[in-house]
Amino acid sequence: MSQDAVKVAQKSPQVLSESISARSRIFTVQAQHLRFSNGTEVQYERLLGSTSGAVLIIPLLQNGNLLLIREYGAGVGRYELGFPKGKIDPGEGWLEAAIRESQEEVGYLPATVEHLDAVSLAAGYMTHRTHIILATDLTPNIAQGDEPEPLEVIEWPLQEWKALLQHPEFTEGRAYAALMLVLQKQGVI
Repeated sequence: MSQDAVKVAQKSPQVLSESISARSRIFTVQAQHLRFSNGTEVQYERLLGSTSGAVLIIPLLQNGNLLLIREYGAGVGRYELGFPKGKIDPGEGWLEAAIRESQEEVGYLPATVEHLDAVSLAAGYMTHRTHIILATDLTPNIAQGDEPEPLEVIEWPLQEWKALLQHPEFTEGRAYAALMLVLQKQGVI
């Protein structure tokens, strides 16, 4: 493919119109009418996320163990094993949200937090982004959260990451991405 063809393919489509087509307590669906650089017009729908997004925290203890949570996932209709996570509240950035969620969901205050990446969930139809955060230098410090039931906190040795990937309750794509990032950061892979 020539450089000119690449440039044409990378040009963003023109937004002809946008409107809200549905709204619930959690979701807002936006209809978009777009015109692409080749003249093709298409109607899309997308889920609008909060402008701040969410955080997913990888709490890593001094002994090399990860802290995971087991919580009910309404989307899949069962309990899921994963990392603590939550939305970034108004007035917060990813840093404040990561510190708050770590205390609320696993009961630890991180002294060190590092932004590893930000990922989209489904770029074809969602605007939502999740910031993946490594939390270390942890000290016990429980904060009251908004969970409907107490979360089960599980220590999992980072060195047993292959077994975690095979665990039938560890299926969320964001958790997979987070695990791969921390394994890379720690020099395991």
